[in-house]
Amino acid sequence: MSISVPRLIAALPVLVVLAACSGSQASLEDRVINVESDAIPTSASPTADISGLLRQTSPSYVTITIAESRRQGKPGDGDAGQAVTSGSGFIVDNSGHVLTAGHVAVKSGYNVTARGADGRLYSGKVIAIRPNNDMALIALKGLNGKPVEPASSPCMARGTQVFSLGKPHAQGDTARIGQVESMSFGRAVSYNGFGYPDAMVLRMNTKKGESGGPVFNGSGQLTGMVVSTLSDGNGRPLNLAHAVPSSNLADFLCSQVSCSARWQSLASQSTQSCRTSSS
Repeated sequence: MSISVPRLIAALPVLVVLAACSGSQASLEDRVINVESDAIPTSASPTADISGLLRQTSPSYVTITIAESRRQGKPGDGDAGQAVTSGSGFIVDNSGHVLTAGHVAVKSGYNVTARGADGRLYSGKVIAIRPNNDMALIALKGLNGKPVEPASSPCMARGTQVFSLGKPHAQGDTARIGQVESMSFGRAVSYNGFGYPDAMVLRMNTKKGESGGPVFNGSGQLTGMVVSTLSDGNGRPLNLAHAVPSSNLADFLCSQVSCSARWQSLASQSTQSCRTSSS
């Protein structure tokens, strides 16, 4: 999702076609993730070795394609319908639940095909959406992966280095190294029936297809989810992105399914208390 600043105009979701499964499976070691850090100073480097961080976090990252459900009772149709959007997501527990952006998931009940770190394709459904905070929960059958570890606090100081995982449309899996610009955008954003009351601002050059991707800190702990890319009034990219804070994600997750004590603790917190640290 692309947001224009200050007019805050969002681009329409891009239509995609689900690629056929080749039948072969890539091992976790064979997964290639390109690393980009063009949005931060060239002299900057991650607080920990990025290769180690990718080995730690890659098993929790998935790419997803969303399709409309076919009408029931029509012989030979199966359950899958026409693909409508694609994006990124991440595993949150051992029960096959994945979080992604609401505008990626589109609608509760839609079909999902997800590719995991093991190269396999998994099927499932969108089971819940919170449109006013652009979040969605997906349930996948037999999912094999590693749940993210959420950071104990959503607060991060300005300049804190972070990285995201996502798949830009027509490109390969990408890790983007960036920095926290602010814990608050200071106003609400809305687009096509979705939006959020506020968001973290990251100095990070994200692209379409990366919405729903996880944002991690230098310890490999989840701190947020990418939801939009910012541009100026003429459509030029600003190397800035919006992310939903981890505390909002925790509140949504725990309202839908049984969640761990760590997620519950995070759900009780708010970024209101840490905005002063971002200035």
